[in-house]
Amino acid sequence: MISKIFRAVIMGPPGSGKGTISTRIVKDFNMKHLSSGDLLRSQILNKTTAGQLAKDYIDHGKLVPDNVMVDLILNELHNMKSHSWLLDGFPRTVPQAGALLKKEPIDVVVNLNVPFEVIIDRIKGRWTHAPSGRIYHTEFNPPKVQGKDDVTGEDLIQRDDDKPETVRKRLETYQHNTQPVLQYFRDHGLLEEFAGRYSNEIWPKVHSFLSTKTEPLQYTHYGE
Repeated sequence: MISKIFRAVIMGPPGSGKGTISTRIVKDFNMKHLSSGDLLRSQILNKTTAGQLAKDYIDHGKLVPDNVMVDLILNELHNMKSHSWLLDGFPRTVPQAGALLKKEPIDVVVNLNVPFEVIIDRIKGRWTHAPSGRIYHTEFNPPKVQGKDDVTGEDLIQRDDDKPETVRKRLETYQHNTQPVLQYFRDHGLLEEFAGRYSNEIWPKVHSFLSTKTEPLQYTHYGE
C-alpha cells in the first residue's frame, strides 16, 4: 500500500483552492510541485528551444500544441524520476493525458469539486487598488472604508476578470474542456474526487486519502 515514489496529478477549476491544496500536499507528503504554467514561463525566460517554440504560439494568440506541451512536461518529469511529484495544470486535453500515461505511471488524479456558485461568490468579492495592486475582499479582507484603499483613500476597482459574468464564462469553458480529461482518468481508475466549499473542508479528506497511498511526513492537526 505504501509506495516509495508517488506520482499525482491535481485538477480543479480556477478559484477552487487548487493552489492552497497543492501547497499542503507538497509539504505534508514531501513531493515536488510541477506547475505547467511556471514551467512554461521558466522555459520562455531561459530561451530554451521548447520555450521559444511555445512563445511563438503564445505571441500569435494561439494555444501551445499538445506535442510541445507533452515534450516540455515529460522532459521535466524525467529529471524528477527519483522523487515523488505533484503535477498541476497538465494535462489539459485527452491526447496530453494519453501521452502522459504512456510514459509515466500515475498513482492518482485528485480533482477538487467546488460548486461554481461558491467560486463566483468568492471571486466577486475581490476589489483592487489599481496603482499599488493591493487586493481586498469584502468578506475575508475588507477595506477600513468601503470602496476605498486603506493607505491612499483612493477608489477601489473590480477587475474585469473578477466580475461574476466573466468568472462564470471562464468556469464554463474550463468545465467544457476538462470533462473529457476527467472521464479519461475515471475510465482508467485513477480519478479521486473531493467535494466541498472551502479548502479547509476539502483538505482533511485529501490528506486522509493520500495517507493510504504514501506515508505523510506528519499527521496534521486540523482546525476549523
